[in-house]
Amino acid sequence: MVRWSELRFLGKRWGDAMDAAQQEATARARELQRNWYGEPLGALFRRLIDDLGLNQARLAGVLGLSAPMLSQLMSGQRAKIGNPAVVQRVQLLQDLAGQVADGSVSAAEATERMDEIRKSQGGSVLSNTTTTTSSSGAPTVKRVVREIQSLLRSVAAAGDIIDAADSLSSSHPELAEFLRVYGAGRTSDAVAHYQSHQN
Repeated sequence: MVRWSELRFLGKRWGDAMDAAQQEATARARELQRNWYGEPLGALFRRLIDDLGLNQARLAGVLGLSAPMLSQLMSGQRAKIGNPAVVQRVQLLQDLAGQVADGSVSAAEATERMDEIRKSQGGSVLSNTTTTTSSSGAPTVKRVVREIQSLLRSVAAAGDIIDAADSLSSSHPELAEFLRVYGAGRTSDAVAHYQSHQN
């Protein structure tokens, strides 16, 4: 006959094993996030929350995620963002946070831009539709640049792109510069690079 103390001991061992398995799965998910997005999504999303003055519910709404899904991505229970449009919105928010930090966008403008980002559907460089245009056409250029950035950053983390650029710098300097600017640089620098290479 099994004693109560033995059952408790077995239950504790089983619980410890489950905790260890969960911690290992979380660590693996965060490592995958680091490879895919440059850092674990928990750190990335917390920085966006702080830099843009959001809470988790508002960030989830802007990204087009449910609050539970955002929580799972932040905690490492889920590794990958399945929707490419959400990945693009994350990148747009990162760019916006940088503009708020350097003072080129005010808090009021940032709120308006976040509403635009929330409504954006993603899309392709080859698409004829654009979310916003101006007489100068700058948002169209910015959109193309962000598509290029999104594509590069979906293939490799920023650190890997820089490593690839370093290995190409002596034999193919222009290609190395392209990788650095679009794969790991700021959107404003990529826009300037893009415009400098237009006829």
